[in-house]
Amino acid sequence: MSVERTLTILKPDCVRKELIGEVTRRIQEAGFKIVAMKMTRLTKDTAAGFYSVHKERPFFDELCEFMSSGPCVPMILEKENAIKDFRDFIGATDPSEAEEGTVRADFADSVGENIIHGSDSVENGQKEANFFFSEQQVTANKA
Repeated sequence: MSVERTLTILKPDCVRKELIGEVTRRIQEAGFKIVAMKMTRLTKDTAAGFYSVHKERPFFDELCEFMSSGPCVPMILEKENAIKDFRDFIGATDPSEAEEGTVRADFADSVGENIIHGSDSVENGQKEANFFFSEQQVTANKA
């Protein structure tokens, strides 16, 4: 198995709830290496660009509004089997369906405000990482 990269975003509700440290601690304790991280604030247009894959979905405008409502913290993570392991780690999009002990089960309020984003494939992880970070901003994580 090879090391994969995934993108996560600690969403505006995570920042508002002052959970950046707690969620980041859990990410690291789960064996993920943070190789890029920053705090930023998306505009509605930037959020629309990032979530363009969902532009035909009924929740698109609400998602862009929410993601531009405050600062967020995108991070690139590395780990063997990172995509699947991270999706398992964060839990189902609907926190009422998320397994106990996952980030969303513990901290999210709703489907719309679900604390955290995780890439759904290696290809999307790379595309999403490139949206927020240049390769020069990524720290090589040599163990």
